[in-house]
Amino acid sequence: MRKLALAAAVAAASFAVPAFAQDMSTTTTTDTTVVTDTQVDTAPRAPDGTRAFGIEPYVAVMGGWEQFDREAVAGIPAQPRGYKLDGALVEGIVGVNVPLGPVFIGAEGSVAKGVSGDIDWQYGAYGRFGLRAGESGLFYGKVGYRWNNFDKFAPGVVGDLNRDYHATVYGVGAEIGPKDIGLGGITGNSGLRLRMEVSTFDDANSFRPMAGVVAHF
Repeated sequence: MRKLALAAAVAAASFAVPAFAQDMSTTTTTDTTVVTDTQVDTAPRAPDGTRAFGIEPYVAVMGGWEQFDREAVAGIPAQPRGYKLDGALVEGIVGVNVPLGPVFIGAEGSVAKGVSGDIDWQYGAYGRFGLRAGESGLFYGKVGYRWNNFDKFAPGVVGDLNRDYHATVYGVGAEIGPKDIGLGGITGNSGLRLRMEVSTFDDANSFRPMAGVVAHF
């Protein structure tokens, strides 16, 4: 009887040891996974899922239009009643953003070419600041300096077409990333964004709406 009880005890121990070892292995694996996930989640992230701090260069191609007041401004000669200097524009931009958590600062330079109307070339340098919003969007203000060169003035107006007329520029705008318009599967967080902007020259002496595509790296 004692031999039978001893055999039963040995058999029970034989089954219990592997089961216990398996439970310990599972527990260890689970704990390791938890630690790993915790380490990943502690990295600071911006609203669009990218790093909260760093440097983000970008390029952009914009199209739009600008119209100036007919009064003399920043050396631009006054135009006759009913005539305002204006024109369609194509603009190239190179810049860099510095994310600072939920906000950002940045700087950019631009060159614009007039494709119709009175404007020939424009050159500018600007600072930007604003909020990072949504999945991959930005809301920003900008201030800088722009040089304007004109192709022509109104008939009878005497002015220097070789001169660059320059003054301070102010503007506001927004960038909408692919996730905000349902295209998260097409590009990544640092991919293409739509950009819309309105700015003005000198003391609100022009109106310049622009829109285009920005490629972030």
